[in-house]
Amino acid sequence: MKILTASEMREVDRLTTERYRVPSLTLMENAGRSVAKFIGRRFPNFAGRRVIVVCGKGNNGGDGFVVARHLQKMGAKPEVYFAGNPREAKGPAATNLSRWKKIGKLQPHVALTQKFFEALPAGTIIVDALLGTGVRGSVGGRLREIIDAINERQPGTRLIAVDIPSGLHADTGEVEGAAIVADETVTFTAPKTGMVTGEGAHRAGIVRAAQIGSPAELVSEIGKGNLYWSDASEWASYSAPRRAQGNKGDYGHALIVAGSVGKTGAAVMASWAALRAGAGLVTVATPEPALPVIAAHTPEVMTEPLAATHAGTISEKSLEGGLFAKLLAGKRALAIGPGLSTQTETQNFVRRIVADRSVPIVLDADGLNAFAGRAIELKNSAGLLCVTPHPGEMARLLGSTIEEVQARRIEVARQAASDWKAVVVLKGNQTVIAAPGAPTFINSTGNPGMATGGTGDVLTGILAGLVAQFGRGINHTGFAQIAAFGVYLHGLAGDIAYEETGGAPLMASDLIRHLPSAYKRFYAECGRE
Repeated sequence: MKILTASEMREVDRLTTERYRVPSLTLMENAGRSVAKFIGRRFPNFAGRRVIVVCGKGNNGGDGFVVARHLQKMGAKPEVYFAGNPREAKGPAATNLSRWKKIGKLQPHVALTQKFFEALPAGTIIVDALLGTGVRGSVGGRLREIIDAINERQPGTRLIAVDIPSGLHADTGEVEGAAIVADETVTFTAPKTGMVTGEGAHRAGIVRAAQIGSPAELVSEIGKGNLYWSDASEWASYSAPRRAQGNKGDYGHALIVAGSVGKTGAAVMASWAALRAGAGLVTVATPEPALPVIAAHTPEVMTEPLAATHAGTISEKSLEGGLFAKLLAGKRALAIGPGLSTQTETQNFVRRIVADRSVPIVLDADGLNAFAGRAIELKNSAGLLCVTPHPGEMARLLGSTIEEVQARRIEVARQAASDWKAVVVLKGNQTVIAAPGAPTFINSTGNPGMATGGTGDVLTGILAGLVAQFGRGINHTGFAQIAAFGVYLHGLAGDIAYEETGGAPLMASDLIRHLPSAYKRFYAECGRE
């Protein structure tokens, strides 16, 4: 779906009411209920926790009153604080304030001090419904005091922003005066540009979009930008069942060049993930000394030995006599990089392969490190390339800093895609997928538990498997779409794993084990039985 500006979102809301006859009060009810349901799913024991709902006088506060009402129906005992004069609430917000006062108490905002939030026990859930998308100018006065106090909350509490973190500029992601730093944001209908740009990407935390009654075609009609939110609805075409007459050759053969002595796990995870993603066949090409370890792990994966250096990494001799070209023949996708090492001869091997690409390439990890300080060599309009750097790798490629990359993630990814004539997957919270002349996607899935070694190798394998499966005859736009779907699926598997393990115990291999469940959830969201 398209990511909208604040004015576009207001127009969507207006037309939803005028054209489709969905009352504003119904939209507010649906919005608040969706946040309450999210909290119920996200925190299975929420009813036993302390829940603080902080509401303003506008429609965002009205959403908050609905959240509180539904949480109470679900067994919680929310404490609702109102930052304003009840007589100042208007329209649907006033209606829902009145509804709350019939079933619960309205707490005075004077209690909302820094000491109050610092004293909250770990596990407390705080719901921010102070200010919505209409914020203009600097947030000051009592509202700033409350926002600053909330941001000093006790570690271990969890803050859920309603629609947008209070104080954040919905179009630019800028902060004037003060703005909430949320752990998670439940936004309505479509994300707003300020949640994925600049400071906003940090302030919004993990963003989830809830549908509250506005038709999807209305979002497409009103949205004028080229920035898209990558969710299940965007990738429904990949949910079609396989033909009854299909065979493994129909779903492509992926070649994964990965591993070295001491780093065989990267090759194992990438190849295993490629199979789980749906490739018909997967072969790992790896230095000969590393091959037995890799071959012993996943019996469905084929292996091919490559000439090795004295350090147990890939040697340039692997290119002699057309040996590698023969190995590449008949493959639909080539992934290169996981666990290769930064040994000089191996990096020379990588650069030669990438320079002479004849099938779509996914380049990651040590494959990217081979181009540190020489990224201009990535440019080659004759072949398809997808690079998947994390912020540190992107900084090394550009001769920049991580801070500079993170401050302008969308712009950096787009410029690199244009300069290198490549699909760029800039990893991290709200992974950015950019390609020359194609829409830019912001990923909707994933969680902090995925910040652990090996998850990038899993993504490389998923992308290789999907390109092998769906990539026949693709161009840059098609490659970007496959990459965005792969990033979505990778994050969804991570989210399902997180539901089981929590953050700290999550391992990269958990994502592979949960890929079948991720596919199943994706299919269900697309309406496939």
